[in-house]
Amino acid sequence: MKDTCEHCGKGLGGRDLEYHEIREKDSKANKEQWIFHIKESDGPLMVLMKKTGNLFYTIYMAILTFLAWLIAVLPG
Repeated sequence: MKDTCEHCGKGLGGRDLEYHEIREKDSKANKEQWIFHIKESDGPLMVLMKKTGNLFYTIYMAILTFLAWLIAVLPG
């Protein structure tokens, strides 16, 4: 995404490059604001608690997704 023109030396991409950079910045910010984001400064107990919380969150979302799918399929 950071290529330059061989003739004039200007950066290629324009709006696509700007969109890509904004998207990467937002993605990084979302990962850092996630409640179960493990920081390097977290202790071993906190890391374990965050991993456990993330596991239960994943299971909870899987159950909700299954129930939503079941409700969508049953009337048919």
